Amino acid sequence: MPFLGLFDLKTALLLDYRRISSHWMQAKLGVAGLEFSGHAAWCPIGVRTVTGATRLADGETDLSPFVSDEVRKTTCYMCACRCGVDVHLRDGRVRYIQGNRDHPVNRGVLCAKGSAGMLHLESPARLRAPLKRVGERGAGRFTEIGWDEALKTATDWLAETRARDPSKLAFFTGRDQSQALTGWWSHKFGTPNHAAHGGFCSVNMAAAGMYTIGGSFWEFAQPDWERTQLLLLFGVSEDHDSNPIKLGLATMRRRGATIMSVNPVRTGYSAIADTWFGITPGTDGLFVMSIIRELLLAGRFDVEGVRQRTNAGWLVRGGSDAQSGLFARDDAGKPLIIDARSSLAVPFDQPGAVPMLGGELRLADGTTARPVFALLAEHCLDARYAAEQAAAKTGIRAAAIRGLAAKLAEVALDQAFELPIPWTDNAGRHHPTTVARPVSIHAMRGIAAHANGFQTCRALHLLQMLLGTIDCPGGTRFKPPCPKPVEAQPRPGRPSDDGGPLSGLPLGYPLGPEDLLVDDEGQPLRIDKAFSWEAPLAVHGMMQSAIPNAAAGDPYPIDVLFLYMANMAWNSSMNTSGAMRALTARQPDGSYVIPKIIVADAFASETVAFADLVLPDTTYLERHDCISLLDRPIGEPDLIADAIRHPVVSLDRDVRPFQDVLIDLGARLGLDGFTDEDGNPRWRDYAHYMTSHERLPGIGPLFGWRGAAGDRSGRGAPNPQQIERYIEAGGFWSEQIDEPCCYYKHVNRAYQEWAVTIGLQPAPNPFLLQIYSEPLRRFQSAAEGHGPIQPPEHLRQRIRDAFDPLPVFQPLAEPGDDFPLHAITQRPMAMYHSWHSQNPWLRQIHAQNVLYVPATVCDAAGLRDDDWAWLDSSLARIRVRVRRMEALNGSTVWTWNAIAKRPGAWNLGGTPPEAQKSFLLNHLISDLLPQQPDGFRWANADPITGQAAWYDLRVRISKADQAGSAITTEPQDIPPGIPPPPTLLRYGREWSQ
Repeated sequence: MPFLGLFDLKTALLLDYRRISSHWMQAKLGVAGLEFSGHAAWCPIGVRTVTGATRLADGETDLSPFVSDEVRKTTCYMCACRCGVDVHLRDGRVRYIQGNRDHPVNRGVLCAKGSAGMLHLESPARLRAPLKRVGERGAGRFTEIGWDEALKTATDWLAETRARDPSKLAFFTGRDQSQALTGWWSHKFGTPNHAAHGGFCSVNMAAAGMYTIGGSFWEFAQPDWERTQLLLLFGVSEDHDSNPIKLGLATMRRRGATIMSVNPVRTGYSAIADTWFGITPGTDGLFVMSIIRELLLAGRFDVEGVRQRTNAGWLVRGGSDAQSGLFARDDAGKPLIIDARSSLAVPFDQPGAVPMLGGELRLADGTTARPVFALLAEHCLDARYAAEQAAAKTGIRAAAIRGLAAKLAEVALDQAFELPIPWTDNAGRHHPTTVARPVSIHAMRGIAAHANGFQTCRALHLLQMLLGTIDCPGGTRFKPPCPKPVEAQPRPGRPSDDGGPLSGLPLGYPLGPEDLLVDDEGQPLRIDKAFSWEAPLAVHGMMQSAIPNAAAGDPYPIDVLFLYMANMAWNSSMNTSGAMRALTARQPDGSYVIPKIIVADAFASETVAFADLVLPDTTYLERHDCISLLDRPIGEPDLIADAIRHPVVSLDRDVRPFQDVLIDLGARLGLDGFTDEDGNPRWRDYAHYMTSHERLPGIGPLFGWRGAAGDRSGRGAPNPQQIERYIEAGGFWSEQIDEPCCYYKHVNRAYQEWAVTIGLQPAPNPFLLQIYSEPLRRFQSAAEGHGPIQPPEHLRQRIRDAFDPLPVFQPLAEPGDDFPLHAITQRPMAMYHSWHSQNPWLRQIHAQNVLYVPATVCDAAGLRDDDWAWLDSSLARIRVRVRRMEALNGSTVWTWNAIAKRPGAWNLGGTPPEAQKSFLLNHLISDLLPQQPDGFRWANADPITGQAAWYDLRVRISKADQAGSAITTEPQDIPPGIPPPPTLLRYGREWSQ
């Protein structure tokens, strides 16, 4: 067997499958045995090597041997892209994976993660059977049990909790991509304590987008890659949406378009940008507001677009009563404008009315009112947003700020062009052409994971609105099911008084204090305090707060913590040692503070070690999944689409798909919707649910091939053969959107009517983009003392300051001279989450990490490459290796995230580099802010959404003793290594030829 070197294998992972014959590549690679970190890591390409290839009659070697006898098409699960993949099998076993060239998301392109997905089937961390804890919690000692016992145990625990108080179940999930099911299950169980990982990831981006423009950037919109002439990236790392972005950037490069990036670190996309703005973390909002100020001073914005497609002309009431700051409305509740022709107040949608953007009007009750735009101009022209002021904080020169503002205006306004696409807007105005403004802005976690992230994201949307580049040709374009007005979204479901189902789904979008989940005394009804006065718009929940709050019994204790694919004891927590202490905390009588913990996962993560009951999941190649328009679909701006996963290989161990298990538990518990009229299980499994469940009449998880005959799209009766039709079509369904429907969807009459026909909404729901947010003002007004529901006294000022209805920059707290440096993380292209760290191919790319430090900081501390250094925060210190880096903000250090592992986790064995030479910045991040003068300690989060502010970390660095070679963490309260569960697979299984 020829040995395949590290360089060759890494190169193979990055090969472009479209250019190189897969047969040739497989013959070249063969089956490689690679000794790595204490394991014989067999790389199961599964074809004959050249040396073992078939000899032809004339003595020549066949360089294109038989590779696979079957190709099954499904959807990748190695990141959030949801690319289409071709899984090549021979004799029923996976031989390699390549991109599906017909898939609308990736069009055949596949990254290292996607190619390496086959190695999940060989992972040493795969769980093999249900497990029950037999040792101390956290010690990782289990015994194997059967599924009958496992399901009975889970059912007994959950039934007891539901009978007493459903809220005593905390059910939190990670990147499972099946929240339509898990949220519905929680709704029927009756617990409000459900959320996914968004509160720890990027809820600021999602919430700000929904409340401002009707959808979020990174999941439900994308740049118009074919027409954009200038792309401005904010805080975009390489792990999210990587293949589509790489395709788009390549398209822009071929066209000669300009790429700019705003990021403290110049790696990945920033490295190929024409211009890089090395911004100081947490100051993006100031940077954007300064650009907006320059545009307003110069009068360089899309006046007609602002007038027609935003609420810039809506009148805002003055005064000091309960109506102050709210929109002036007519008797029918419609917002009023000043009609420029008559100077009278008329409904905003009155035919022929032209809203004035300035001026003032006295209303019938004597109150004065001003247009939103007049308030905006006054707000944004404040001297605090002057370029010189911004330069001092952002680290970006005033001249560069002014230059960028001028460039954005030039491309969006002066280089605008028209396409011969007629359309009609919601006001009945016919437009013979569609205006293209070729500026796109794309943003992600880098601007979201700060305590001021929500308003920063709103400021970015304001910039787009002024430039007129939202959902136009050349701009940032929406993908179905967005855009939708926030009013069309559900409100968070409240617990019932009788222990029944919630009043609605556990997550939603509050429009005012009346929608909060608080009791009569204003105390939170959720364990994570989402939708309370501490985080009113926590639309993705606050997963990171669940464990510390449950351990503290604040706001109440829980009975069962149920986690699915959420590594909340490690890289999905802040203050990791505190999280692990919370999971093992005991009452004075010796019982655990969190009585029961159920963990469902495919792999033996750090969190599995803390479970009392382990429900082993499958890999994505062994189960059904639904990438639904009710959840997080695939799709393009011109294309409505959804997709499935389906088992492409048979199970070889005693595990079950978690979705099947959850449906089974729902039936055993007798949850409404999970049983039929006779009390029997309604769904056989998740595949049956996918094809048969109707959220509304005719609307189900999948939009393709509906109706008894499979001839309907969007709306239609369930089709028992629906999954088969998806499989025949390559694992996805899509339909082209007619061209007149494709642009300005929020005000496009044709799109609104089509959205009703296809089933995206029950009725046309056009809306104007919200420069001024009335929901934010309602919360601010309550904090000023108006209305029946008001915040507690200690939170009044916080609410008044944070909930400005206009986008605002809120400076972060200064930590003083003790911790002068910002510390952030990024995820590399080959690493999306911790479950990739046990993949033998990906481990060769990222098996350890170092701290990248600005050259000036290295010089001041006397540090050279590969020196050991202490990195201190107010919480803890870690000993790390450093590397000098020039292309980095001068006050920022950074590293790759999710690589470090707790010794013993993931069954890596021996002394793997992930445990000995890698570290997490999470160890340094406190989950609580310093104590306030009134004694309270708030969550280290955005006060509006509860977004974990893990990019607000401040540190100092100093040279450490160079003796020794291991990562060190102080205080030394991270538990020692854990043994692997008793039923884990091992590397080294032979692959038959």
